[in-house]
Amino acid sequence: MTISSFVPRLLLGIVIGLGALWLALHRSQFDPVLNHNAMQALGPWGPLAHVLLFAVGTVLFVPGALFAVAGGVLFGPIWGTILNLAGATLGATAAFLIARHVAADWVRRKAGVVGLGRLISGVEAEGWRFVALTRLVPVMPFNLLNYALGVTRIPLTAYVLASLICMVPGALAYAWLGYAGREALAGNEAAIRYGLLGLALLAVAAFLPRLVRRFKRESTVRWIEVDELAPRLDASKAIAVIDVRGPDEFVGTLGHILNARNVPLAELPRRIEEPGLPSETPVVLVCKTDKRSASAAAVLGSAGFKDVAVLRGGMVWWNEARLPVADRLSSRRG
Repeated sequence: MTISSFVPRLLLGIVIGLGALWLALHRSQFDPVLNHNAMQALGPWGPLAHVLLFAVGTVLFVPGALFAVAGGVLFGPIWGTILNLAGATLGATAAFLIARHVAADWVRRKAGVVGLGRLISGVEAEGWRFVALTRLVPVMPFNLLNYALGVTRIPLTAYVLASLICMVPGALAYAWLGYAGREALAGNEAAIRYGLLGLALLAVAAFLPRLVRRFKRESTVRWIEVDELAPRLDASKAIAVIDVRGPDEFVGTLGHILNARNVPLAELPRRIEEPGLPSETPVVLVCKTDKRSASAAAVLGSAGFKDVAVLRGGMVWWNEARLPVADRLSSRRG
């Protein structure tokens, strides 16, 4: 690294560090209630000041929830949401550009401990869809994520649009909560309803990642039904059945499919190269239901396996269909 490139990065780091320290020592000054009158005194410049403060805070690693609640207190639920989105998007974009053009090495060091490699590979594979997913399902803190995405190859436009759209639920929820707090202090009896609405929106925002994960899993996993797998096994065609349950479950009350190989999910990444797991042979993954086997499918897919399917319903549905099993504990006890 040359001196000409090191100096601006050093200065940037000092500015960000001093700014974050000052904000930490003066956090009480950012209390939404204490600053309400001061912001109102700015008149038409108030909204712009809020957006700029939100953006600067995002760059300096100040929790965005502080500004998001303040937006609801100062400007109400609708304009508060709009201004919160503007500030968060502006700050996220600034952090992204800083990482891409000035502080890439620093970001790699900081983000490396929380999975930067996985983040980069996800962006390479999915593009803007992965950015949207990380906004809805945080893989690292929001402020750090903005910098981390800057060292990927995602185009700026795709990053900004995906971030803006997927930050809407959280921005709306916090603005409603801030508005409810303001109305409660003013003695408005409707404040309870506003607060409940804000909490409901937060619950939706919290539940949304689970829906996204489930949708992603449903859309990427290739399923095979119990009544489809059974005749394929009887046809003597080459097919590998991998049971990813623990050894105790493998020989437990549900038993396992004849000739299945037991490779627990936790051991799968390091056992992929073992004989008996050829990447070109069709593989069917099995567990008690199908959740662990769906996770195993993602592991094998990333390792280059071409033909991987998950048995829908797992051994529960296999037993319900009264298909043959091996080493069922209950039958041996009898």
